[in-house]
Order: sequence, then C-alpha cells, then structure tokens
Amino acid sequence: MYYTYSMNQTALLFHLDEHSLRTFLENASGKKLSLVITDNSTSILTINNKKSIVNIRLHRMFLCAGSDVLNEIADYINHNRKKTPLIRKFITLHSRSLKKGPLRKTTIRTESIYHNIQEIYHSINREYFSGRVSASITWGAKRPKRAAAKRTLGSYSYHTDIIRINPSLDSKKIPAYYMEFIIYHEMLHADIGLRKKNGRRIIHSGEFKKREKDFRYYKRAVEWEKKR
Repeated sequence: MYYTYSMNQTALLFHLDEHSLRTFLENASGKKLSLVITDNSTSILTINNKKSIVNIRLHRMFLCAGSDVLNEIADYINHNRKKTPLIRKFITLHSRSLKKGPLRKTTIRTESIYHNIQEIYHSINREYFSGRVSASITWGAKRPKRAAAKRTLGSYSYHTDIIRINPSLDSKKIPAYYMEFIIYHEMLHADIGLRKKNGRRIIHSGEFKKREKDFRYYKRAVEWEKKR
C-alpha cells in the first residue's frame, strides 16, 4: 500500500531530531518505521506500508511539529483514509519552509492588431463569471512561425494566476468567436481551480467539460477548430 501527501497547534511543540521523531511515531503507531527526513516540497509526507516495516518520508518541517500533529501522522499510518485536518493546517502554517524558486517577473502584453484580448477578457468575465475571475491575461512569447502548429493556443498558470494567449492568434484569419472561446477556456481553468483524483491532477474535469459547453459559440468554435 502506497500513498502520498502532496502540497495543496495547540499541543506541545517539539524540536526533535530524526531518531527522536522515529521513536515517537513508532510508539504512537505501534509499528516499526524506517524514517527519512527530506527537503522535498512535492511529496511532503509519503508512506509505504510493508508487512514488516513502514517506510515513511517526511519534510523536515515536521521536526518541530506538535504532539497532536505527530499523533495524527501515527493515525494516518494506521488508517490511510482517515481525515487529517491537523496535518493540513500544519503544512499551511509552515509553507514558508518549503523550498520554492523565485517567481519570474512576467511582462503583461495586451497590445494587439486584430483581437483585443483585454477587452474580450473583461467581456467574458462579466457575462460568464460575474466578474469573479482575477487572473491576468497576456500574449505569450513569440516563436518562429514554423513552430506555431506545435504550440499551445492558450494556457493558464495556477502558480502565477496568468493566462497566456498564443500571439499567432492575433490574425485576421482567426474569427472573433474562436478567440473568445480560447480565452473563455483558459478563464474556466482559473475559475474552477486545480482538481485532483487519487493524487493525480485532472486538467479537464467533468465540471469543466460541462461548463465549457455553456459558451454561446461552443459548437461553432469546435467545428472551426476541426477545419483549421
């Protein structure tokens, strides 16, 4: 059995070393443990249950976790489906200890010749999202024309909350309704957020696909895309 906590106190606060933490968890869980402390910010808590021993990898933030959090980890070892609100809260409160690279400054570019992406964005936000989408929108980086067919037409970054539109779409050959559809598609990603199932990211969930069809020119845009 293998399961992982990935990034998405009131009790006594500990400052343990690796040996003391393993001893505490062994006593609390009643199981023999092999513990590894890591700086991995992707898999913060990973448990691999085997018959004779439980292999557990923990981010080093847990070396200063309270007894309530550590007891919940022990329960998590024994019952992997148990809800873990204390662990989640602890990770949120100590998220600064996760190693993250600095965000690159993004230059927002909305100047256009044929399609004003900023105006389209605001119009769609009012009509379909009641103005609640707060993401920024920009043209993406320009690439050689020969590579255009291989590039994504639009994208949304959950990390930076920025929508990027392929600059090759700023063309008189691109119908206005298709440009609107591309922007609406990316705004849906921003509005729905990132969904996960069994630890795996779901890019286009059932809700996403259903709401995508709410776009007034959905069928027309899809048919045009097929012929493009």
